[in-house]
Amino acid sequence: MLIFSIIPLICQACSKPTPTLPSLPPNASETHVPGKIYKPVQQDQQLYNISQPASILQQLSPSYKIESRFDFQSINLALNQEWIELDLFHYGLSKFSVEEFEAAGINAEYRFLIEFMADQEVSHATVLSNMLGPQAAKPCKYEYPFQTVKEFIDFCQKLTRWGESGVYGFLPFLENPNSAQILLQSITTEARQQMIFRQFEGLFPMPVYHIAGIPQSWAWTLLHPYLISCPETNPRIEFDIFPTLHILNNPNASLIDPKSPSISHNRTTLSSPGRVVHFKFDQPGLTVNPNQEYRTIIHAASGVPKFAAWTSEYNVTYSTLFNVTNSSASTIQPFSELFPGQVDYPSINGTMFITLTDVDLKVTPSNITLLNPHIIAGPAMYQAD
Repeated sequence: MLIFSIIPLICQACSKPTPTLPSLPPNASETHVPGKIYKPVQQDQQLYNISQPASILQQLSPSYKIESRFDFQSINLALNQEWIELDLFHYGLSKFSVEEFEAAGINAEYRFLIEFMADQEVSHATVLSNMLGPQAAKPCKYEYPFQTVKEFIDFCQKLTRWGESGVYGFLPFLENPNSAQILLQSITTEARQQMIFRQFEGLFPMPVYHIAGIPQSWAWTLLHPYLISCPETNPRIEFDIFPTLHILNNPNASLIDPKSPSISHNRTTLSSPGRVVHFKFDQPGLTVNPNQEYRTIIHAASGVPKFAAWTSEYNVTYSTLFNVTNSSASTIQPFSELFPGQVDYPSINGTMFITLTDVDLKVTPSNITLLNPHIIAGPAMYQAD
């Protein structure tokens, strides 16, 4: 097992005693900067209250227009995510009867909350469309992988997870900080949605201390299968689509100690280190949706996966694959910690991401995109807890 991390990570601690923290961290990390970064000046000597860069403070009429290719493609991808969430919430509410919702523990008050989430998506789609201008994507025709209320709730909590993480992956790199601020104020709402869907599913609401950010290609790989057809006027999304990765024995909260919707459950873990995980994956070069106008791609020369890359919180943790064929592989769920010696909870937790790679490349949150040239398949969503 190989573990790379900028700092160790903490996971769910709802049933553990509060640890006593030492006076200093156990190890230096890449986030630690020794000494003083700058010498503060006295308050009466400051021209401005230094809360933002002066260049931003001096913008009397900031522009939120999207101009660069990177910003346009990134925010247009986020807009496609907002459109599917709007459609998904309305579709789920209309597909199932009151009796079906009630049998799953989703009462009238909970259903109204989902309806309000759809209203939030109207606002999110509007503000992103306004920034993108007349070329902004319009809603597509969608297809969903659920037949029951519980499957609907589970799909919502997974889709909002990659939607949230997908924005965190590019948000600090947007060239226009004004539009980044608008998107930030939308994605914080989606974070709340994701936690609420976990509560609806009977899961522990927030089993992680930090939320992972993922590259745009990962989010697009996860999103594209559900966009069956889109308007011809929609801009082409230029990020890679990697071959689909299937987790054959993904933990299922409805089968493992199922719980009713609640604010919180101190429940049995869905997975643990040492668990054997089985994968099936597609080959590259397949024609895929939307509109059957895209093709899956990999950039690795060998095309052979060697590692499973587990992405959660700040970490990418690698485990070696075995029984590898041209379409399947297995691995053992690894163990990694945040702050070893303080807490013993695994950092592989929550609703997280797995990709298959040809190398065990060390990456950190700001350069995780360096994994893209080494991805053979995925990501897939893993329901660790």
